[in-house]
Amino acid sequence: MTVRQAQGTPTVVVLDYGSGNLRSAERAVARTGVDVVVTSDPEVALAAPGLVVPGVGAYAACMAGLRAVGGPDVIAARKESGLPTLAICVGHQVLFEAGIEHGVEADGCGVWPGVVEQLHSERLPHMGWNTVAAAEGSRLFDGVADERFYFVHSYGVRELAELPGRLVTWAEHGGDRFVAGVEEGSLWSTQFHPEKSGDAGARLIDNWVATL
Repeated sequence: MTVRQAQGTPTVVVLDYGSGNLRSAERAVARTGVDVVVTSDPEVALAAPGLVVPGVGAYAACMAGLRAVGGPDVIAARKESGLPTLAICVGHQVLFEAGIEHGVEADGCGVWPGVVEQLHSERLPHMGWNTVAAAEGSRLFDGVADERFYFVHSYGVRELAELPGRLVTWAEHGGDRFVAGVEEGSLWSTQFHPEKSGDAGARLIDNWVATL
């Protein structure tokens, strides 16, 4: 499969690895005016100007699906070459070292240190609208740092160092703080669903598309 790109119009690939809100992500990105292709072809995903990695479901199952289409290598290569990638929800979670669900630990992509584990809040899942504490200088949250975003999850990462070149955005649920977004080089991710977050989510996707 090859991607044909209209002159002056960048193409974004939504990676299909058997787990993800593919059509919602496709529609949300298409509203920005770019061409969008949904595919599981790793060569197309690697070469595209922009890549979206969605994710819904269990951590281990998502990682199995991602490995089946060469996703970890694609994500690592794009980060190395500076090609923009946006990961969403479990797509964000699998970028970390590991995930633990129901006592079962599964290896992640290992892009960032940290373990995805169940939140400590008495009210799970964390479902609904929540604010975030955007990192200073964030390009992803430019113009929407004070907005609310839509979360649906019971697991998250509680610790991640903010280093030169790595911006970490946080959120809190039931007194439990977790990573809500990361920006490091060309790889950006969100724990929440921007495609379900109304105008704020649309602006955030615009911010990402502007980097293509």
